[in-house]
Amino acid sequence: MRLSTYLYVAVRSRLAQLRRDPERGDSPVPTAVIIFGLVMVAMLVTLAASGKAKEWMDAVPDHKDPTK
Repeated sequence: MRLSTYLYVAVRSRLAQLRRDPERGDSPVPTAVIIFGLVMVAMLVTLAASGKAKEWMDAVPDHKDPTK
């Protein structure tokens, strides 16, 4: 048997096994969507915290040298 024929049959039978097994896990698409959503929430929280910190820093009075 030629090597190419052997590899073709081996890959084809493995793919057939994977198609028959319904419990092979979740597809990567929902996982990617969940990760994207978590990244967006993290970015929103970071932007909100950054805005609050900037407001707080702007509210600090300017430094004045003490007078003698």
